[in-house]
Amino acid sequence: MADLFFGGSPFRRLLYARPFASATAAMDWVETPTSHVLRINVPGLGKDDVKVQVEDGNVLSVRGAAKEKGKEGNEEEAVWHVAERGKPEFAREVALPEHVRVEQIRASVDNGVLTVVVPKEPAPARPRTRPIAVSSKL
Repeated sequence: MADLFFGGSPFRRLLYARPFASATAAMDWVETPTSHVLRINVPGLGKDDVKVQVEDGNVLSVRGAAKEKGKEGNEEEAVWHVAERGKPEFAREVALPEHVRVEQIRASVDNGVLTVVVPKEPAPARPRTRPIAVSSKL
């Protein structure tokens, strides 16, 4: 029953995504006349920490994890009192709608926000009304 309801929706992967050990990043998805724009929170991650790819022809897969950084000072002997921030890591999959230009997808990271722009195919021109002359033998 759920498959019938969500079968054709591009949002079905938001609800029935593959399970991941990592967290799901908060995302905004807005559709403009020319593209779909996804903005995903990636605090503390740079362009080298994020991987964006298209899988199975129409599934946008976004994954991110901070790389291990060198230890600062003498951290081996340090005593941790609180460690709430953890290692930023996430994974997100979104089924793209039809009529998008997958080969022209662009992504950029700025101030902790990953922006993915998925251009749309141009809408086909609507046929104009054309009068047809009617002939008669009378």
